[in-house]
Amino acid sequence: MSAGTEIDGVLAQWGDRLFYPRNRIARPASTPRLSAAVHEHANAIRQRIRATVVRRVPQVMVKVTGGGRGMGAIAAHLRYISKSGRLPFEDDRGVTREGKEALRDLAEQWRCGGSFIEETSPRREAFNIMLSMPSGTDPQIVRRGAREFAQAELGDHRYVMVLHDHQANPHVHISVRAESRLGKRLNPRKADLQRWRETFAEKLRGWGVDAEASRQRTRGQARNYPPIWRVKAGAEGRLKTPTRTARSGDGFDKDHAVSVEAWTRIAEGLSRSDSAEDKDLAQHVDRFLGDTFATDSKRRREVSVEPQLNPQDIRQTLNVGPPRKDSPNIGR
Repeated sequence: MSAGTEIDGVLAQWGDRLFYPRNRIARPASTPRLSAAVHEHANAIRQRIRATVVRRVPQVMVKVTGGGRGMGAIAAHLRYISKSGRLPFEDDRGVTREGKEALRDLAEQWRCGGSFIEETSPRREAFNIMLSMPSGTDPQIVRRGAREFAQAELGDHRYVMVLHDHQANPHVHISVRAESRLGKRLNPRKADLQRWRETFAEKLRGWGVDAEASRQRTRGQARNYPPIWRVKAGAEGRLKTPTRTARSGDGFDKDHAVSVEAWTRIAEGLSRSDSAEDKDLAQHVDRFLGDTFATDSKRRREVSVEPQLNPQDIRQTLNVGPPRKDSPNIGR
């Protein structure tokens, strides 16, 4: 097996642990016969590595800030994000409106569109989502990316979105009705939020904006983002216990170790490549390890090469079929 295919195997295996950790990672004893699909996947991993350790691409933020338990709370939030109708708001049909009367009409449509929403409810009847990018990003591009995100992820639901460009970071507020047109209820979990981040970043890249959605552990960060109620309580002086600014504990230590291991394996693999670009990328990864994880090249040299994925497991991971008899390489 050539050095190039071996490096692709390293990137496919260990890159998935950093950027696609939900994928199943097998530990076979044999070395795989790599296909064109793995080469393509490895190149995608290279692009994400460059974005993370070379270009330090801005990270998107997607956050669920709360939700309305009843029409009273939903209407109040709609008034807040639209500044009582002074800011234009766009609905799921792409219709943009302004004004208090239009806002009241929208609230009544939500109240009766599907299961009737009472003024107060014991459950969340809507979710409030915020999509944000760092200062300097074109607000109109953020709006377009948010629109395409909502169409892709919330297409079966009623929603309304409003751009806020008067603050440092341009961001879009989206209020989405929990019940879809098919009667299914939205219930976002941690995995959903990460998928939403990846979708938003993808839509922004489609408009020419460099954006990434890698996890904190991949970037070697440990910042703890408090829930919105703690932020508000702290601002009002009602917070009784301090908020931890950094993550800690056994779970964090385990995630940290997994990231160090994956980055170290990648750096070691790239350094053995025949490609000058790969060798240069290995140096960037090595510096990133030292700056971010306090890990130097000595750690890299101590890591032995682990057996790579076998062809069947790689095809399952990448969702490609078995190779044809007439050709050993199958593209995705």
